[in-house]
Amino acid sequence: MRNVSLEQIFTHPITQKYLKRSGIAHAIAVAEYAFVYAEKLGVDPDLATKAALLHDVGHYTWYRNGEWDYDLYKENDIHAIKGASRAHKLLIRVGEERHAAKEIAVAILLHTDSYLPGGELKLNPLQKVVHMADEADEEAGGKHHYKEIEDHRALERICALDQLVEKEEKSHTSAHIG
Repeated sequence: MRNVSLEQIFTHPITQKYLKRSGIAHAIAVAEYAFVYAEKLGVDPDLATKAALLHDVGHYTWYRNGEWDYDLYKENDIHAIKGASRAHKLLIRVGEERHAAKEIAVAILLHTDSYLPGGELKLNPLQKVVHMADEADEEAGGKHHYKEIEDHRALERICALDQLVEKEEKSHTSAHIG
């Protein structure tokens, strides 16, 4: 049984503040991709969609001379570190189960290697889903962060995704019972 819905997370003022900074349309698209990938890889869609929705809440806007500077961002960004911390605190605050909040936060921490020194990360299946979902919606120069979506449409898509996750959870639970 889910403790917290995507809608509860999405409508929280802290989530809104940081998603508006990093791109609500991108966050929702990544959550939708994560649901699809989670099904394919046998990953809990509840954890995957929550991590994907919150994966960029650590973004800072990197501007130079009043304009977005993608190179400055790529050189100095640690958004995954900040986002993992913010997401964990938010999830605990809204009532998410502690172990789930930690798994989600670690998936957010590892969704990108842009801030890490060279090397290979061994991602677990949840972390891999969030990474793949983020890459699926990426656009050159960070343009995916600037896609627009109307507030009512964003909430409709979150609620529809919540229903898919609930349906998947119910079918998974009944398969184990039956």
